[in-house]
Amino acid sequence: MKPRVLSRAELPVDTMEMARFLIGKLLVRDTPEGRVTGRIVETEAYPPGDASGHHFRGETAANRSMFLEPGRAYVYFIYGVHFMLNVSSEPARTGGGVLFRALEPVDGLDLMRARRGLVRFRDLARGPGRLAQALAIRPELNGADMCREGPIWLAKAPGPVGEIGVSIRIGITKEAHQLRRFYERGNLCVSGRVALNAS
Repeated sequence: MKPRVLSRAELPVDTMEMARFLIGKLLVRDTPEGRVTGRIVETEAYPPGDASGHHFRGETAANRSMFLEPGRAYVYFIYGVHFMLNVSSEPARTGGGVLFRALEPVDGLDLMRARRGLVRFRDLARGPGRLAQALAIRPELNGADMCREGPIWLAKAPGPVGEIGVSIRIGITKEAHQLRRFYERGNLCVSGRVALNAS
């Protein structure tokens, strides 16, 4: 069944609420090679005022997408190795974003494997760097409208969502105690330590 676009009107205009809301929804990536689709099973929230967020010191040319209306892609490069994919999550001119941390692959597994190599199903898009590689996330997606069909877009949940867990975020030092990571409990495609996924 063809995924149905998630409209902007359906998105919560609040970073924490959106990070939870996105669990179970679909992330769709269309390229000339074909379509890749994954079910979102892990996110992290970076709300206004969060010292670990790229928006904390205000709007710049590099982070401008975080200050657009909700539903815009924000792509950045980290550690000289990985791209990361986020979605803007606050009213226009207010910085905030949700990081996509893990997907459960749904469609386009052959494309994912071609990009990721011979890895287990659960590892195709488990962790934000792997996710970006599996979906061929590139700088030109920065600012893309994810609330309409295009190169990258959000779609409605294909079925029921499991219990949602909440924990501290992974790999940050500022505001590391904040409970701003959301994940579907029991899903093998969720990243992080086992102990972290028991909360």
